[in-house]
This record gives sequence, C-alpha cells and structure tokens, in this order.
Amino acid sequence: MSEHEGTTEERLTAARQSKHERVIAEGGYPHRFERTDLAATLHDRYGDLEPGTQTDDRVTVAGRLMLHRSFGKLQFGTIQDSSGSIQLFVDRGFSDAVADEFGDYDLGDWVGATGLVMTTKKGELSVKVEELTMLQKSLRPLPDKWHGLVDVEQRSRRRYLDLMVNPEARHVALTRAKIVSELRRQFESRGFVEVETPVMLSQATGALARPFLTHHNTLDLDLQLRIATELYLKRLVVGGLERVFEVGRTFRNEGIDSTHNPEFTMLEAYQAFADYRDIMELIEEVFIAVAEVATGTRKPTYQGRDLSFEPPFARVALADLVSDFVGKPVSLDSDPSLLASLLAERGGTEDSDADPGKLLFELYELAHREVWDPTFVIDFPTVVSPLSRKREDDPRLTERFELVIAGSEYCNAFSELNDPADQLARFEEQAEARSAGDAEAHVIDYDYIEALSYGLPPTGGLGIGVDRLVMLLTDQAHIREVILFPTLRPES
Repeated sequence: MSEHEGTTEERLTAARQSKHERVIAEGGYPHRFERTDLAATLHDRYGDLEPGTQTDDRVTVAGRLMLHRSFGKLQFGTIQDSSGSIQLFVDRGFSDAVADEFGDYDLGDWVGATGLVMTTKKGELSVKVEELTMLQKSLRPLPDKWHGLVDVEQRSRRRYLDLMVNPEARHVALTRAKIVSELRRQFESRGFVEVETPVMLSQATGALARPFLTHHNTLDLDLQLRIATELYLKRLVVGGLERVFEVGRTFRNEGIDSTHNPEFTMLEAYQAFADYRDIMELIEEVFIAVAEVATGTRKPTYQGRDLSFEPPFARVALADLVSDFVGKPVSLDSDPSLLASLLAERGGTEDSDADPGKLLFELYELAHREVWDPTFVIDFPTVVSPLSRKREDDPRLTERFELVIAGSEYCNAFSELNDPADQLARFEEQAEARSAGDAEAHVIDYDYIEALSYGLPPTGGLGIGVDRLVMLLTDQAHIREVILFPTLRPES
C-alpha cells in the first residue's frame, strides 16, 4: 500500500471513528433488533410485483450496507443479510431527517430499516424507508467495492472480509453446511447413531499418518491428536452399537497442498453384518443424494468438465487400473524390479526390494489421478491395508475399496478385520516398519486387540473426506476455499 493510500484509509477510519463516538454519546447502539423478514423471503413473496408498484405492507429488514447511491432527493442502498440482499429506497420528500441520517451512513455499517415494500420504475424490489436504526458502525472501510477481496492468502486469513464482499465465498460456506446436514440425514435415515470419540489420545491410531503431539499438565501426560476415529468407533460396535457414525475434526501432521490441510473433517461410519460390497451400495446412494442436494443435479461440472453420478458407479481392481496406466499387465506376481522401474519412469522412488503390494499401491497413487467419473477401485494389497479383512480367495488382497472422482480419493472403506490374532500380527508388522524409520506406520493398540477378543461381528466401515467432497460439489480447486479458517503460517 502506498503512503497516499495509507493516509486515505487512516482518514476514512478516523471519520468513521468520529461518527461512532457520536452514536455512543447519543446513547449507543441497540442491544437487539426485531427483524420481520429476510431479503430472500421478500424476494420470494414479492417477486412478481410489477415495476413502479407500492404496497401497504410494512416490513423491517436488517443487514450490512454494501452499496449507497444518491440521485438528487433519492438515495438507494443495498443491505446484505444471511439470505441475500434487498434495496433500501430513501426519499427526501418523505423525511429530511431520514435522508440526512442515511446519507451519513458508510459502507459496511449494520443497518436496520422499516418501511413499505415497493418496486422502482426499473422493477427493483425495495423497502421504502420510514425509520432507520444504526445497529453497529463499521470502523474500517470495506475492501474495494469494484474488485472485492482477491488476494488468496488475505481471503483465507480474513474470512470475515471474504464472506462480506465475495458472494462465491458465502455460497461455498452455505453449501458446505447443506452437504454436512445431508450426510447426517442419509446415515440417520438408515439407522446409524451419531457418536463422539476422543480427540486427545495416548496413541493416535486408525490410519497410517504422523500425529500432532500435545501435553496434559495436570496428569503430566504426553498426548496425541487423533488421526482417525476408526478404532474407537469399532469398539462401539463390539459393545453392541451396530450402526455408528461420527462427523469430526481429524488431525494429521502432514504437508499442505490443494487437497490436504493438517486439520480436516472426516465422516466415519461402521455397520455390523455388512461387508465392503454393502458399503459400496451405501456410498453410491449417499453420494448421489448429496450431489443432488448440493448441485440440484446428478450431472454437475467440476473445473470445466462434466461429471456423472448416475448409477451404477464403475468398479475396477487396483491392479487392472495400474495395468491400464502403465500400458502392460502387472499384479502382485510381477517382479518387484519391474514395478520399481515403472514407478521410477513416472517420477516415483525406485526401490527394487520393496514389497510388490507397496509398489503397486504407489503406482495406483499416480494412476488414480486419471480417473474422472465416480469409480470404485477395489482389492487393495494387504500390506497397505492393516485394518482390512483379507480376501478368502487371495489373502494377499483385502476387501477394500476407494471411491475415486476427478482424480482424487473421496472415500476409503473395507470389510473390517475382526480376527484379533490376525490384527495383532499386522500391528506387529507395522511396528517393525516403524522401527525401521516409517513414522507413519501404525502403532500396536493392545486395548483395541483386547476389545476385538470380545468379538466384532462382520462389519463394513467407511471414511469420507468431507472437505474434498465440498470441493467437488462447489467446484473449488483448492481445499482452503472450503475450510473457513485453513492452516496458515502466522503473519510476520
């Protein structure tokens, strides 16, 4: 900002401060305000009103003043509330006092207005103002009204300004709320019970990820923030809650990019007496319903390309997807050196001694970026699926799937491993990897093994990345656009 601009802003702020002090001296601002109608309600009720019509219907509206224009004896203002915007029509011929008061208002002020519903000659629905109330002064000028707030970092740091001046930001925030609400409704309608599980744990379990660390002073106890809710939800199924789900914040000490934020929202759910095929059917139904609520169609667009949520979603084995990607048949029986070289050719890290299942999975992480329409990728290697039940016909594979859409994973699900001996053995394999330097390998959760020893019935489980789903259904390319307050470095 130039010195001149800084001086101008300081002068504008000083003028607003002076008006604010005058309001305080005259008795201050009201502690509450009785509004009769939202802007959207008025547009719905009077949308067919002919141009140049004045009704006898008196309403009271309130919102932030976003536009103010004067034309001789007439003034026009636009206030914005949570539902939309409505125009205020101020006529000096009706009241000099009201006109003078309105002329002294600044953009950004919170305003209450009472008057008659009308339309201008151009057909703009308005409230012909008879009474005005200053609800709260905005002591700072809003961002440039013609260009809005466009700097991505500033929009993320000062989301309150972003929501004020950018309609798209408000749309995303409100659509996110609709998506989360519909997700809850879908699971509750199927008999799932919403529960809450711990955020602070002695050991963060349930996923392959690095946790955040914290400390409880009174207990003098080191704790970790949860990386998943899985093992606690499955404990509840052991206890007899046959269908449970949780929508909650999850924390992983990982990098930040267009699809990752260290603090994010997951929906996890577990259904007794189901396997991963049942969960595929459930997910298909849920995603179709949520897409229709969020976008109004089963065929939205994302980043300029059409998507189709029409059932049935495609199903493809992980090895087959990788084979198509590399242009030759590959599987768990392939020579590890071949898989390693194929990975290296595509920018991965070559490791000829790695397990074929790990190499296939790393190739899959590249291959799935080319998948567009909703696709269930099934049959993941056991070595990368420590909590999944093995396939009976090939124990090297598990009954696991990921739902891939537009190149990203939106749901991870599987038939849950419920054999305590097998689970302990897999935990021990993960512990060996952890000892060898893999900070994301799973720790041994002995309490969970004890819970399994009391019997987990056949169970299907799933995890949905809520933030990514909101990105998809609001057509956003970066996760920071759908998290109201994303993780950022502190400003210097």
